[in-house]
Amino acid sequence: MSEFTVALIIGIIEGLTEFLPVSSTGHMILAGELMDFNGGKASTFMVFIQLGAILSVVVLYRDRFLNLLKPSAQGFGGLSGIKILLLACLPALVAGALLHKYVKSYLFTPTTVALGLIVGGLVMICIERVSLKIEIKTLDEISPLAAFKVGIFQTISLWPGISRSGSTIIGGMLLGLDRKAAAEFSFLVAVPIMIAATGYDLLKSLDQLSSADVPFFAVGFATAFLSAMVAIKFFVAFVSKYKMTSFGVYRIIIGILTLIFIKEVGG
Repeated sequence: MSEFTVALIIGIIEGLTEFLPVSSTGHMILAGELMDFNGGKASTFMVFIQLGAILSVVVLYRDRFLNLLKPSAQGFGGLSGIKILLLACLPALVAGALLHKYVKSYLFTPTTVALGLIVGGLVMICIERVSLKIEIKTLDEISPLAAFKVGIFQTISLWPGISRSGSTIIGGMLLGLDRKAAAEFSFLVAVPIMIAATGYDLLKSLDQLSSADVPFFAVGFATAFLSAMVAIKFFVAFVSKYKMTSFGVYRIIIGILTLIFIKEVGG
């Protein structure tokens, strides 16, 4: 399989799964193992192409981001909106900076991803069986305290396989956010948090890359961007009408199949 084919496949996987509660990192790691694409360069590539998916959020929610630049804007806008966004990002930024080396050294493996998928899937199914009280129906109703609490939930996703979007959406729902509002807030919070995480990772990995890697990274970036546009529109429409139980079941199935595959290969 050519290098550009690998970039294309993993880019599509990243874009389709980044904003679904199924763990994009987990899926990329598993796909990388199947295609024998792993190691330092692979890890950096998987982090970098997330910028492509993030760009799709900026494009689709450009009005929301432009509203943050208006000082007089109310709700999730202006200085108030920036404060809410920063508070939601703070816990994961701090935890990520402290645990980055440990996470990349010990948790980027098929086994840890499989466990994360299964545990996250079970939690998702259990939460969806509980009747939760909805107190926040739109992004403009999110308080600074609620945003910070959602940010704490987001730190759980440092474990590959748990899912950043899944942890923030479930956390938001437990805190009283409407399902759609929780999903959209998860998208918006992803922008600063992933730009920071990607920038930090690239600074740490520059010595492993060269100018020859630019076309390879560009293919992954572009395919992640395009496929994420499709995934975001689909997911917003989905959560507006249905529960996320099916995603929980999918996670468990993929996690179990991965563990079986690891056992077969290892045995």
